Amino acid sequence: MSRGALVGNVTAMLEDAGFLVSERCAIRPKSFDIAARRGEDLVLLKILGNIDAFDGTTGEEMRRLGTYLNATPMVIGLRTRDEDLNPGVVYFRHGVPVLNPDTAVDLFVEGVPPLIYAAPGGLYVNIDGDLLADERRDRGWSLGQLATELGVSRRTVSKYEDGMNASIDVAIQLEEMFDQPFSSPVEVMEGAEDVHDAEPTPDDPDPESGDEHVVHVLTRAGFTVHPTARAPFKAVSEDDERRRDFMPMLTGHSSFTRSAEKRARIMSSLGEVTQTRSVYFTEGRSKREAVEGTALVSCEELADIDDPDEIRDLIRDRSQEPTEA
Repeated sequence: MSRGALVGNVTAMLEDAGFLVSERCAIRPKSFDIAARRGEDLVLLKILGNIDAFDGTTGEEMRRLGTYLNATPMVIGLRTRDEDLNPGVVYFRHGVPVLNPDTAVDLFVEGVPPLIYAAPGGLYVNIDGDLLADERRDRGWSLGQLATELGVSRRTVSKYEDGMNASIDVAIQLEEMFDQPFSSPVEVMEGAEDVHDAEPTPDDPDPESGDEHVVHVLTRAGFTVHPTARAPFKAVSEDDERRRDFMPMLTGHSSFTRSAEKRARIMSSLGEVTQTRSVYFTEGRSKREAVEGTALVSCEELADIDDPDEIRDLIRDRSQEPTEA
């Protein structure tokens, strides 16, 4: 299956599941392919045939964007160089959860999260330690007796009951032994942090030299500007004052070429899904004030404005506020 067909299939699946899905980010560089929202759940999806193409720089970028946009970064893929991805299993690459398409259907369409995750050494599950301890005591078994049945140490059983995860083989043994499951789902929409040691959000990259004056103006107007490295926009800007009437912004900057217009259109689609404003700062004045929902503001206009509130008003007047899901 071609990558384009895979992106199309995932998009159709999400729409069938009730998600609002953005236009595909068919520009380079791109750290993710689509954004999708259903209610409070927002996901940023990278879709690949071979997940080995997902590198550390892209993983860092997606994790940063997940933090700034309150979104879950995720990869949907088919295989690695050596093997196909198993259904029902969560994998990890550079701090980002990875699912195969069947697992994604179970999660998004059926509402059934995966129970198994891959980690060095094999496949594992979350064990409900309190339930295991209760069942062991109800049966009148000591820690040592259960350890003998499982073929592990007493200390290992104690760790299971304290919340340590278990291999899938141990989970199957426990289920057969007590005639009930002890595994709990992997909360993928929370970043799967219950099974994956959450890595700290990487530092922002430095802005490109040509963007520094735009960053300076936005900072003066009361925004914290987070530059990006591979996103279809140059930065995510957050309002320092957290005003209710000014949501985070996706910002772009370049001369207003045909490519810039395409980028502004994609930003508009992303803004609708991520519930952010979008604004494109242009070198040279444009006869237009917006591309769909993305405001167009020339750097010459910015240079003529001293009042930070006027900058905010200009962006607010020209941009389209997304409809809440």
